[in-house]
Amino acid sequence: MNDDLAEVVRILTDVLGEDFLPDMEIGPETTFTGALALESIEFAAFAAGLRARYGDRADLPALVAGLELDELLGMTVGDVADHLAGAAR
Repeated sequence: MNDDLAEVVRILTDVLGEDFLPDMEIGPETTFTGALALESIEFAAFAAGLRARYGDRADLPALVAGLELDELLGMTVGDVADHLAGAAR
């Protein structure tokens, strides 16, 4: 697991709580709307956690704004990690 992916998983675990995820392994293909069923308040907390860790590099609203509805619904943990890795370059 690359560093950005590991950090995204850590932030998600902090937001959702380890009790929510005992039987689930979060990986690059894990979707926010499907497997995690993130609610809007949790997604906002996730975005805030990314911003606290990565600063302006973690512009999740900009990533989401550029997506079509089907892309948004299918967005994965790996997509966010790739976004962070791309923003670092």
